[in-house]
Amino acid sequence: MNKERSLRRKTVDLKPGARPSRIRRDPVPVLGNDRKSLEPIAPEREAWVVVIGVILFALALTVITVGASNYLVN
Repeated sequence: MNKERSLRRKTVDLKPGARPSRIRRDPVPVLGNDRKSLEPIAPEREAWVVVIGVILFALALTVITVGASNYLVN
């Protein structure tokens, strides 16, 4: 059971001739034909990026393993 809180702040009574806020905001610009629109990456391209990343990571591990084994043997 929720009780209504009795501790509420008093509302502020503004004067009838009070100035409105002086903050000016520009409207959000509309993307036109002259601007490049954002397009999602194609799934095929994303898959190729993942494959290349995995191959490069495996190649780096291979180089580190061969280098460490040559250093420890000599």
